[in-house]
Amino acid sequence: MSEQRPVVSEIPNVQGTAHDANKVNRRKFLGGAAAAAGVVALAACGKKEEPKVATPAPAAPAAPAVMVKPDTIVFKMQGSWGAKDIFNEMAEEYVARVNDMAAGRLRIDYLVAGSVVKPFEVMDATSKGVIDAAHTVAVYWYGKSKVASLFGSGPINGCNAIQMLAWIQREGMPYYDELVAKLGLDVVAFFAMPMPTQPLGWFKKPIKGAADLVGFKYRTVGLAADLMQEMGLKVTQLPGGEIVPAMERGVIDAFEYNNPTSDRRFGAQDVAKNYYMGSYHQAMEFFEIDFNKKKYDALPKELQAILKYGAEAASTSNYALAMDQYSKDLQELKDKDKVNVLRTPKDVFTAQLKAWDVIVAKLSAEDPFFKKVWDSQKAWAKRVGYYGFFNEADYQQAYEHLYGKLGF
Repeated sequence: MSEQRPVVSEIPNVQGTAHDANKVNRRKFLGGAAAAAGVVALAACGKKEEPKVATPAPAAPAAPAVMVKPDTIVFKMQGSWGAKDIFNEMAEEYVARVNDMAAGRLRIDYLVAGSVVKPFEVMDATSKGVIDAAHTVAVYWYGKSKVASLFGSGPINGCNAIQMLAWIQREGMPYYDELVAKLGLDVVAFFAMPMPTQPLGWFKKPIKGAADLVGFKYRTVGLAADLMQEMGLKVTQLPGGEIVPAMERGVIDAFEYNNPTSDRRFGAQDVAKNYYMGSYHQAMEFFEIDFNKKKYDALPKELQAILKYGAEAASTSNYALAMDQYSKDLQELKDKDKVNVLRTPKDVFTAQLKAWDVIVAKLSAEDPFFKKVWDSQKAWAKRVGYYGFFNEADYQQAYEHLYGKLGF
């Protein structure tokens, strides 16, 4: 299967502006000196005399307060997200946490997509030092190696995004480091935000099953592009800001992006009215937060730790934001925008699983490194998924007990 071209050049890219930098904290160090007290002397010459007290020496003047401003290290980070995308807010949550913890020693200035380079180019730009850091997803550079999709929207393996982010944290990072070293990419990365299942997406016409998808001109990214091609769709890979113009010009006639909030903000509801929820094409994904390795390695260890653990903190805040905003926007799409919100037909899920079987078998045969990473994920998923399915409560039953049948 041929590699996908990541960007359609005829569609203009989304530009953005830099966000205000945080103010640098200052520290005050006060110094001072105190004079020694005089010594009390007693005369003892055969007669008793009143003690004489030495005159105290004048106190030395206090040293003036010195305002010490450390040299602030400034990193320029560009995201892969259009100016209105909620993903920028999620990137800014990471930046705010790092800047607060660094207390003026390090500051990240965040730029939206297109400020320096195009959305799909941030990995290369970070590696080369054109920018210092990137907020992106691994599938945006999977054209270099399809293994990259295993750290993003890889094949379905029986685990959800939360469980697979745990794989990255516990077992996956050595594989990632090996991958970028093999590709000559000079980056250090951290992963955050276990993204909920991404909808099958937006269609101008309703679909009844997998057979109806054949021939659709469809936008997705990463190995999901290979999946949809295996199912008979014609796939174009585009960044988010180029999707609606592509729909308007007929370059595509169906697409997925990520979530109800991002979709609604860039106007998906204006170019299609059938929104299918649920899919295996991108059942998991994570933000990849990249830093130029030379610049990262030059930082003091405590600042390196802030960049690393700031990703873990942002992961929690990003997920909370997503749960709140995605659910609100889904209701707005239904009630205000009159979108037909539908559940993806079951036979589409079945067709996707069969297509994944074909793709992973082919890639595992072609690339021993892909097989090694995929085998690690499957071993993890078999164990972690077993625990999860045996232990997890039936949340749908509880929901329907309280609020009524979901109707699908």
